[in-house]
Amino acid sequence: MSTTNDMIAQLRAMVQLTQTEVQVARIRVSQARTEAVRRELAENARNAERRTEELTRELQRLGGVADVVSPLVGRVGAVVKATVEQAGPVDEALLGDLTLEHQLRDRAVYLRALAEAAKDNGVSKLAERIQKAHEATIEWLTTVLAEHALGGPPALRPTPLQMVAGGATRAVSLPVNFAREQVSRFAARLQQRGDQVRTVVADTAGRAARLGEDARDVVVTGRDAALDRAEEVSRREGATDAAKVLHEARTRLGALHASELPIGQYDELGVNDAVSKIKQLDQVEDLNKVIVYEEANKNRSGVVSAAQTRHAALAQEVVGIR
Repeated sequence: MSTTNDMIAQLRAMVQLTQTEVQVARIRVSQARTEAVRRELAENARNAERRTEELTRELQRLGGVADVVSPLVGRVGAVVKATVEQAGPVDEALLGDLTLEHQLRDRAVYLRALAEAAKDNGVSKLAERIQKAHEATIEWLTTVLAEHALGGPPALRPTPLQMVAGGATRAVSLPVNFAREQVSRFAARLQQRGDQVRTVVADTAGRAARLGEDARDVVVTGRDAALDRAEEVSRREGATDAAKVLHEARTRLGALHASELPIGQYDELGVNDAVSKIKQLDQVEDLNKVIVYEEANKNRSGVVSAAQTRHAALAQEVVGIR
């Protein structure tokens, strides 16, 4: 009886933790750098939902009462986790995800041992599948963290609050904030005139979007030109350290010229040729240049995915994943 009670306790805990895992995966979908990663995270969320159902069935079979509060606790836990991690860098958020996956994997190992002792084949097989699933996720998260450590664009983008807000970001947001205020004023003034309100809001929002895009183009163009010029002057004056810092900034912003990329005549390459060339790169710095430049200019999903895959392979070599 004691072993059965222990299994019920572990199943309950795993249902709750898996519900948190589902919500975290959904949050991470919005941070995916590529469509391939986005699909993988969405599939992870669906698989976690299926695991929740399987765990609940086994819990009920053993005489445990299905915990209707667990889904809510899972959602609340994920929201709290996501809210708290906004104050820290993206690597800390990923380490939190990794801790959750390790706990689920370790609980699955323990549950499997309990099931073996109780000669419960159903729970044992479920625990084994769950253990393997979390081991795969742990490997993936370890790879993402290694990519981050290598200084390259990882599979997950930081949220806006996890990025250091620069002057350019603030400048671009000004027109949007202005337009938002105008929308509110118009809506308050015309709130009794349904159709008219919608027309005014749509028109103002459209102008805000156009203004924001125009401002962004101006800011980005001016920023890139200024950095380019500053690097040129620094090199001419012999300020090599300053020139190096400026070049690194241009690399991170995707502001390099095509001629500065490690792949010759890059802008002339089609997707297949670009992917072929990317697979030959073996330096993280070179891949970083290509990824950021591609995202800032052509933004071809197939090319970005190929570069990200190659980057992940190099990161796995660093952490010993084969």
